[in-house]
Amino acid sequence: MKMASILSTLCVLLFLMSHVHTEDTNAKPTWPAYRVPVVLPQYTTSLDIPKFNATPRLDVPGSCGPDCHKHFPNPTLEDLMENMAYETLYSNGSRTLTEVGIYVLSRATQNGASKTRRRRQIYGHDTRYSIYGKNFLLNYPFSTSVKLSTGCTGTLVAEKHVLTAAHCIHDGKSYVKGAQKLRVGFLKPKVKDGGKGGNHTHHGAGDKMKFQWIRVKRTQVPKGWIKGNANDIGMDYDYALLELKKPHKRQFMSIGVSPTGRQLPSKRIHFSGFDNDRPKNLVYRFCEVKDETYDLLYQQCDAQPGASGSGVYVRMWRRDKQKWERKIIGIFSGHQWVDRNGDKQDFNVAVRITPLKYAQICFWIKGNYIDCQDG
Repeated sequence: MKMASILSTLCVLLFLMSHVHTEDTNAKPTWPAYRVPVVLPQYTTSLDIPKFNATPRLDVPGSCGPDCHKHFPNPTLEDLMENMAYETLYSNGSRTLTEVGIYVLSRATQNGASKTRRRRQIYGHDTRYSIYGKNFLLNYPFSTSVKLSTGCTGTLVAEKHVLTAAHCIHDGKSYVKGAQKLRVGFLKPKVKDGGKGGNHTHHGAGDKMKFQWIRVKRTQVPKGWIKGNANDIGMDYDYALLELKKPHKRQFMSIGVSPTGRQLPSKRIHFSGFDNDRPKNLVYRFCEVKDETYDLLYQQCDAQPGASGSGVYVRMWRRDKQKWERKIIGIFSGHQWVDRNGDKQDFNVAVRITPLKYAQICFWIKGNYIDCQDG
């Protein structure tokens, strides 16, 4: 029965991957062009040594949903600069606060609100696929998914950088336990049983896998997440970037500005993560976007704790390079109960990479704004 399930899963994956490469190029979903602003650091100050006493959380606060966003005024430029300021935590325990300037801003964001907290859901029949076998796990795009030592998932977005959710590092008041000695785990074939500590064996389709861990040099979290938990805007800023102490030497997936839901191929998004209810598997899923705001994507992709921080991606045609290209357009955050005209509905939510967030994350990676104009 188990082997039949595995074969069924592999057949579905093979169909999906083959379909991706043979779709009708006469109706290509094309990456839209965006006017990306410039986010530049202005000055950096040292902060007190942080505490690491928060319990790692694999869920997030709820949200009032897209219907109530109209009640929130558009932020001013000063608001945006305050929210886009960021803390940097170093592996030696020190931290800094960097204020930023924003230039050539083309549009304002609309902030969300967070009210309740619930465990994320499976909607009806569980549509997740466990990825078995090193031929899948070690190949792109599945190989870009990594595990954080705090229990979340991250995605490789550069030679030394991992994108994840802010709540995997910081609970809005304090850094989580283990954040100072944060590690990132990469799946590798387990040649033989035993070995050094820290390895976790994965079984599937006759393959054994383990995690190879790399320490994190520094983490960067936007101030909007830290201060936003007190005034209901934190959800929009639930993202963080990790810089590894050494290159990972794997293929990574670039970040991109999130298209609107109707611009997405079949309105679908994809992501893979290490869901806690399947601790020995990387779990892949895709689903249709149900609703959106400027900062959030509302969907009902089946997911469980542990998937937080997964990179949400799509594959679209890159007109200037004349090729298909996958990009990370969001970060999976978690489950929320949404109040829609007095009716509670539950969604799984992803934070969109807006032009402003793209400019910031790209600058964190590249260290300059010249290479961050192509969203």
